[in-house]
Amino acid sequence: MTTISLRLPDDIEAHLKAEARLEGKTQSEIARLAIVEYLARREKERFMAEMAAAGRALAADPQAWAESREIAEDLADEGMDAIIAAERAAGIDPEEKWWK
Repeated sequence: MTTISLRLPDDIEAHLKAEARLEGKTQSEIARLAIVEYLARREKERFMAEMAAAGRALAADPQAWAESREIAEDLADEGMDAIIAAERAAGIDPEEKWWK
């Protein structure tokens, strides 16, 4: 495990020390948890921003709009079970993850 050093303002250090005492954990444990939570939140925020950008790009593409309407009509007309059966008949595995 790597050791790092960081500088904290006195008030934050006091809050960290108090929280560690309340939780029965070390200050390092509290700091590690905070860093892990921060990194996970930032990763999720970046992913959501990418999804929003992709959605905006698709919304601006007339061909994508037409394809999405066709898919929606297929779902309404045939139902999901029929679409899955058609995919399987075409050699497509509907369970296979197609996105990255």
